[in-house]
Amino acid sequence: MDQLIDLLRQLDQRLHTAMMAGEALFQGDSQGDPYRGIQIGELEVKRLLTQAPSEPLFPSLDREDGRFVVSGSPDTSALAWLQEEFSLDEFDLGVLAIAIAPELDRRYERLYVYLQDDVRAKRPTVDLCLNLLCTSALEKMSQRVHFAPEAPLIQSGLLHLIPDPHQSFPSLLAHIIKLDPLVIRLLLGQEGLDERLSAFCQIITPKVCDDDLPLSPQIKKALPEFVKQSWLNKDPLILYFSGGEGWLKDCMAQNIAQTLNISLWRANINKIPRSNIQEFSTALRVLLQASQLQNILLFLTDLDSIKTSNCQVFYQELLAQLSHYSSVIILSGVSAWDNAGLKIKGILTVDFSDLDFKQRHHFWQKNLQALNIHLNPEDIVSLSGRFQLNCQQIANAVTTANNYKKWQSLDNSEALDTIQAHDLFSAARRISDHSLDELAKKVNPNYVWDDIILSTYQKGQLQEICNQIKFKNLVWETWGFKEKQSLGRGLNVMFSGPSGTGKTMAAEVIAQELQFDLYKIDLSQVVNKYIGETEKNLNKIFEAATHANVILLFDEADALFGKRSNVKDAHDRYANLEVSYLLQKMEEYEGLAILTTNLCNNMDEAFTRRLQFIIDFSLPNEKQRYEIWQKAFPAKTPCHGDLGFSFLAHNFELTGGNIRNIALKSAFLAASEGRKIERVHVIQAVRREYQKIGKILKKDIEDGYL
Repeated sequence: MDQLIDLLRQLDQRLHTAMMAGEALFQGDSQGDPYRGIQIGELEVKRLLTQAPSEPLFPSLDREDGRFVVSGSPDTSALAWLQEEFSLDEFDLGVLAIAIAPELDRRYERLYVYLQDDVRAKRPTVDLCLNLLCTSALEKMSQRVHFAPEAPLIQSGLLHLIPDPHQSFPSLLAHIIKLDPLVIRLLLGQEGLDERLSAFCQIITPKVCDDDLPLSPQIKKALPEFVKQSWLNKDPLILYFSGGEGWLKDCMAQNIAQTLNISLWRANINKIPRSNIQEFSTALRVLLQASQLQNILLFLTDLDSIKTSNCQVFYQELLAQLSHYSSVIILSGVSAWDNAGLKIKGILTVDFSDLDFKQRHHFWQKNLQALNIHLNPEDIVSLSGRFQLNCQQIANAVTTANNYKKWQSLDNSEALDTIQAHDLFSAARRISDHSLDELAKKVNPNYVWDDIILSTYQKGQLQEICNQIKFKNLVWETWGFKEKQSLGRGLNVMFSGPSGTGKTMAAEVIAQELQFDLYKIDLSQVVNKYIGETEKNLNKIFEAATHANVILLFDEADALFGKRSNVKDAHDRYANLEVSYLLQKMEEYEGLAILTTNLCNNMDEAFTRRLQFIIDFSLPNEKQRYEIWQKAFPAKTPCHGDLGFSFLAHNFELTGGNIRNIALKSAFLAASEGRKIERVHVIQAVRREYQKIGKILKKDIEDGYL
């Protein structure tokens, strides 16, 4: 403040001398024409004709009177810092003083009116600056360079030239000068956001995040120190935080700001107005300029939003402005940084990709401890291994489970007060990414191991599938198998066999056991006759499934995963490309994908080589059919006497699906008559099922059952 007041005192001295010169200059006009400044009189015309071309109005001023100096150092004076940072000379300081004076004291407006001989001219013009700061015509013409586009004041955006609104095509001399509001805020020591930034920028009070953050020492410790060296040396530096772990990015940005002992501003690029390129460019310029003027660390997030094909003009404008940024800045996006064709060099990329098992385990433990929730270590391992969640989602899952438990305890006095593992599994499923809902149908699994009737060998294979998911991280991470294989960490299995033999039921049992959501892929929505569209649909499915923590069920998959054909035309070639693309996506996918088919021989051999399990679901034998009949009717179902499950299993070679259909139909037949289920209802339901599948029910078998 003292430096700013001193600058105005220097301006007052200059204005006082100019007033004395102006009084002598305008004296004759004012006596002969009381309306001077409003209209042009004869005396003023004569004076103008006798004045030398381009001669300053106050040429008698001594050059020493026009020197503007700033005392103090850049560390203690905002004015001195401004002068050093933007290489401003004495003339620039004079222009700055003339421009800021009316912002601080309106008496300068009346003085400028008098000196510019125009009652409308309350704001200083380029001409007034030259008249006040120059002593000769030659100097007045040469000093015009201070108002050129490449001049420090203009190029940096500190000073704006505004055309005279009363003229259609005003000359440079007639342009009004106005300091940017950011400069005024700086010189007045006003902190906080400019109103032009409040819609997309936020002030973050930096604090050092936990020392136990699950990050490498290279990122957690060495990175802030490296940035500090660049900051102290005033070396331009652009950091790019890639990956989807937003919370960890925020923590590191705050750690860096704390190390530098400065404020942090977080701006969302996607929220910067961009109805046109000029609006976006202006807002971005103000943001970058404000960060430099207020000596803060800028953190630009959501870079991916303007890297799309329809936003390239905005992306290029961002890169253009960043190329002139002379301080440290942090950019953030999910995708990797693309250096191809960019003029910006030396971008330092820091990877914050999806959390690995150890990091997820850390955040589960931390959030459970914060709410004083005690869980078995094995359950924490299961949660960490099965759900690919980020740190914010993990915190959300724990809080959600805690809230649900409080709600249930108020409604049900018998409910346990402590949170169980299944509560957290349920919460983890709720907060997982649900974008897959638009691409597939969610199946609510109702079946458990006791519901499915299979051979011991088949059940053993299903158990092995579950175990490979349960102990995935132990084998891949702890035992080091990930170091031997870059792809194929997921689990792809195939269930083959006729319809109704339990393929979908088995998928539900697995989903119930692993406590995962199950999504059934509608192939009619995936396969598209237009070239390239099938690949796009498949990519959407696998991308969504990666972050959804689900099991993918491709029902009747031979329609999509079938054998590649001989190339006879362009469509055959592209059809084979679709199969090859699917092979690639299956290798990259790290979750569980289940393919079902009625005819295993129709599958492409390249698929079967990539399958870890192929389980054949054959028609059930008599013993299995008997067990299925027993489980087809719920315990609550009212039945009249013995329904003859042994007879039904021996005489009717049906699949499990057929048997369940018959049980349901017989229940509705009995309900419509207001009776319990009897054999007559069952045999009628069998007759309907036989008609549906094209079989004939023999009369002697029917009579034998009844």
